[in-house]
Amino acid sequence: MKLSTRARYALRATVDLALYCDQHPVSRKEIARRQDISPHYMEQLFAKMRAAGLIEAVRGPGGGYLLSKSPEEITVGAVIRAVDEVLAPVPCLRTESPLECDRAPTCVTRPLWKDLGDRTDEFLESRTIQDLCDEARATNLTFRDT
Repeated sequence: MKLSTRARYALRATVDLALYCDQHPVSRKEIARRQDISPHYMEQLFAKMRAAGLIEAVRGPGGGYLLSKSPEEITVGAVIRAVDEVLAPVPCLRTESPLECDRAPTCVTRPLWKDLGDRTDEFLESRTIQDLCDEARATNLTFRDT
């Protein structure tokens, strides 16, 4: 199972926003610079994250982005779902209908992959942005501010 670049970048940007916002908006360009992500790509990610209700935009001088909820309320799974399709260990679990796979009716490993996907989802839902921020602070891991 591999996370998409979108998911990894969105997660990094969300943690960055949580670490640096301190109740004031953070510009997309600042986050893009710290994370070494194209500002245009960040714009696409943030549009999806706004639509999912994870972040909000503040216009005008001093504007930027804020988390829409506290970091304790935003799960890693929610960020990934906001920018990506369903995270699944095998292609047949990415579709609404398992019958789109010719082997689905006789696949002896499908239950294993479904269980793996369910456990992965549970894990991602059990971890919050606050957890990641706490881990970053505890290990003195910070984003470069170049």
